[in-house]
Amino acid sequence: MMRTPLRGVGLGLRSDMAEAFLERRPSEVDFVEIHPENYMRRGGRFPALLEAARRDYPVGTHGLTMCFGSPTRFDDEYLRDLRAFLHDLDVGFHSDHLCFGGAHGVFLHDLIPLPFTEEAARLCVSRIREAQDALDRPVAVENVSYYLPQSESGLDEAHFLVEVLRESGALLLLDVNNVYVNSRNFGFDPRAYVDLLPADRIAQIHIAGHVVRDDGLRIDTHGEPICDDVYDLLDYTLGRVGARPILLERDNNIPSLDAMLDEVRLLRAILSRHTAEDAA
Repeated sequence: MMRTPLRGVGLGLRSDMAEAFLERRPSEVDFVEIHPENYMRRGGRFPALLEAARRDYPVGTHGLTMCFGSPTRFDDEYLRDLRAFLHDLDVGFHSDHLCFGGAHGVFLHDLIPLPFTEEAARLCVSRIREAQDALDRPVAVENVSYYLPQSESGLDEAHFLVEVLRESGALLLLDVNNVYVNSRNFGFDPRAYVDLLPADRIAQIHIAGHVVRDDGLRIDTHGEPICDDVYDLLDYTLGRVGARPILLERDNNIPSLDAMLDEVRLLRAILSRHTAEDAA
């Protein structure tokens, strides 16, 4: 089956800006990304928005509910509906978060960090394999931010992630902002983290902004401009792994479309350097 590849720099299509974006159809954006949960089983304006997006851009999908570290069964109806949705969109892979999201019928509507233990890794591996079989396509897992120190008896985050990728066969959706936020909050080298990752598993990169609290804690918000240090980490990452599709996330405090396109242009400039290097 031919599946639509993602290339270049994309933008997360959010309901607060979707109409303005699709009316303008900016050429700077190479693809868009949607959350399937916002479109499956929904009427109103959502089917028309999705159809308009598909008409002009390749569409990628990024889920919010699979939460591969949760110890409960996937909902079979959700998996069937998601498989059909992904098949209709012809996506090459589907991504979701390497986190805990709930248990015993309670969904927390948040991305809760996992303990970086062998037990948690085995649980994630089992659920990722199940998801890939059910969806009939590769799954990419995304690293999340966390705000409490981990037990010293477990793995560090990078080695935990590498083990999950190795044992599950999953792809990686690398969020460079989350790597940077965690590195500043917990004192590790973000470049050393990137160096440990298997380059051939990195299918896509997410990038976003964060805030710094008065006490110095950095919080991943997807509501601020990207800071220079995160741009630098992106540049370093692409230098190590090669050109990858990059997705700009802006989920709240959404600025004007022109302001977001300014960030897209900066990302395109960074990516173009590494695309040229790959071609040389």
